[in-house]
Amino acid sequence: MELVKLQLDAPFAVVTIDRPECLNALSSQVYREMIAILRQVEAMDEIRVVILTGAGEKAFAAGADIAQMVGENAIAGRRLSGLCHETADLLENMRQVTIAAVNGYALGGGCELTLACDLRLASENARFALPEVSLGIIPGGGGTQRLARLIGVGRAKEMIFTGDQIDAQEAYRMGLVNHVVPRDQLMSACRALGEKIVSRSGYAVALAKSAVNSSMDIDRRNGAEREKDLLGLAFATRDKQEGMEAFLARRTPQFEDF
Repeated sequence: MELVKLQLDAPFAVVTIDRPECLNALSSQVYREMIAILRQVEAMDEIRVVILTGAGEKAFAAGADIAQMVGENAIAGRRLSGLCHETADLLENMRQVTIAAVNGYALGGGCELTLACDLRLASENARFALPEVSLGIIPGGGGTQRLARLIGVGRAKEMIFTGDQIDAQEAYRMGLVNHVVPRDQLMSACRALGEKIVSRSGYAVALAKSAVNSSMDIDRRNGAEREKDLLGLAFATRDKQEGMEAFLARRTPQFEDF
């Protein structure tokens, strides 16, 4: 891969958008490479947490590659949106927990990638925005869908309609990010959070992720039925037996399922 790098350090996989010379701008090639890498990682039983970040100290990803988009027509624009959505859907739905390590600007498509991750940690210099209306377009990678679910319709509309940037502390206050940490501690903080998650039952975490994600798309009654089904599935695992026996014996459980 030329523009996206993969580092494997089980149980972690670190995926890095590697275009620091243009603030990790998101081109069609970047999305295609990311899709290929995420599909590869999803099949790895030894990987439990995926950390997504950008190369350099200035940007996670400062939006779409405008030089690519300026000459494209409606068909090409919709095709690019399809790549954005495919990438975001993989981050959102893969069985591994995905953490965005936001090390600077997360604008446009970069912000949309963070929204698709399960968790978001931001460095103190991080900034977020969906500035597409200032370019005469709208968000096309899930921003109009995921942002409102995360921070509420009113705040989402203000961010999208104005295109204004918000800093890391404001993003935390709004619920857009889970934690804000010093820049030099960002990756270690992501790993520390990941290690805590890894200490839990991997299969149970994956089931819980599926249940929470489905709650965004179905009504509460059907969501409750799905939760019952997934809990029943969890009861059929070795991890359920191990976790409960370890609790009663007051010992640390040794989970195996994923």
